[in-house]
Amino acid sequence: MNSPSPASRAAIQAVCRALLDKKALEVRVLDVSAGSSITDTMIVASGTSEPHLRALRIAVDEALTTVRARALRQESAPESGWTVIDAFDLIVHLLTEEQRERYRLEHLWRDAVELDLAEVLAEPKPPAKRKPPAKAKAAAKAKLAAKARRRKS
Repeated sequence: MNSPSPASRAAIQAVCRALLDKKALEVRVLDVSAGSSITDTMIVASGTSEPHLRALRIAVDEALTTVRARALRQESAPESGWTVIDAFDLIVHLLTEEQRERYRLEHLWRDAVELDLAEVLAEPKPPAKRKPPAKAKAAAKAKLAAKARRRKS
């Protein structure tokens, strides 16, 4: 499994948050990098109706825009119950519950690694600040003390 780049991670987070905000059902994030030559991550979510799918698509577009990513291509036939948004390292599939059951994308990608949604949405931890070793601290203190003595003299 590849670790997504910071830009890809931001796009994945933004899309997942947007989908959840718009009440998407069964949002799943799959790392397909090992089995796909065209993308690294796939997000699959369900909507309750065609209008709900349109609202989800618009939310995904806006989320991608906020993180300065863009959809390279979108495919959706009228009343098909399925919209695909290709954002290069990320592909989003929005389906009605009926179409999701019919096509069973998660089953087709059963070798993919499913990412925990809570971990995907978690903010990355800032790198831990390294404390200087005790010897370096003592040397720095001694240097400052010597400098102070020279100024007094």
